[in-house]
Amino acid sequence: MTASVSSATSDARTGADGSSSDTEKVLARARDVVGATELDDTNLARYLHGLPGVDKVGADGRAAMLGTRSIKTTAKQWALDTIVSMIDLTTLEGADTPGKVRTLAAKARTPDPSDPSCPRPAAVCVYGDLVHVAKDALAGTGVKIAAVATAFPSGRASLDVRLADTREAVAQGADEIDMVIDRGAFLAGQYSKVFEDIVAVREACRADGAEAHLKVILETGELATYDNVRRASWLAMLAGADFIKTSTGKVQPAATLPVTIIMLEAVRDFRELTGTQVGVKPAGGISSSKDAIKYLVAVNETLGEDWLNPDWFRFGASSLLNDVLMQIRWLETGRYQSADYFTKD
Repeated sequence: MTASVSSATSDARTGADGSSSDTEKVLARARDVVGATELDDTNLARYLHGLPGVDKVGADGRAAMLGTRSIKTTAKQWALDTIVSMIDLTTLEGADTPGKVRTLAAKARTPDPSDPSCPRPAAVCVYGDLVHVAKDALAGTGVKIAAVATAFPSGRASLDVRLADTREAVAQGADEIDMVIDRGAFLAGQYSKVFEDIVAVREACRADGAEAHLKVILETGELATYDNVRRASWLAMLAGADFIKTSTGKVQPAATLPVTIIMLEAVRDFRELTGTQVGVKPAGGISSSKDAIKYLVAVNETLGEDWLNPDWFRFGASSLLNDVLMQIRWLETGRYQSADYFTKD
């Protein structure tokens, strides 16, 4: 198959002032990076498979080395507060109810009722049909509303269905959309299909004056190799992703430190090449402050301070917040609270 970007997305669009649209700028940048007029399977494969291969032993070793770093007490307090501010507090279960979402929103509004200085999480992430509930519950807080869309978690639906899913979530007030790529298409080498899907969803995020950011979930646990993780990262960024995200949390392995480092290196190299900064979100399986600190160390050493804020780095988590709050309380009092001191939801 050598499909190319469809005329629906490749034709230049112009704004009221005659300037090129946001989509056309993304496509022009992709053509420039790939070095081809047509963004078809052949040209995308040539570029993606021409990226430097990942040294698996080296990547695993670097992750193991970074995992041994220690943080002093004053820096640890900063790290824990920063982790809280980077969390996308998440509930993505079939049994989710409006009441459960309101409870989660209340926790995001006031993570620790006894400590008004505790920062709020970056976002609450829910299914699209519950966006309006979270939006109402978090009004005025500055906490973003993220919605999973595009037939989450499989991504196996027609493009029309996935776009409708996205538009509904944005119409309800989602600030951010977490989409999943079609891993089957990617693994089959149908890179232009994956590219087109991302471009189209990005357009839906920005239609009719909306400005929802797009996080593209690679589902790295299904990509099989580190080389595929690097290729999928670049493909998503070429298509205009605002964030690249490891996982849905529904597949194991989910987020791992080596995979996240590969993605961090990809966004670093992408900014160096294009001048465009892209965020990274590891999600799934990060449940302790000790592990989360390892990710902060990796961000700092791979990317520097530019990415050490919620605009550019997030944790997708449901249970991480409680452990971080317990660690903060220990630093303040020298005592651990019981595991049920903070709300479970």
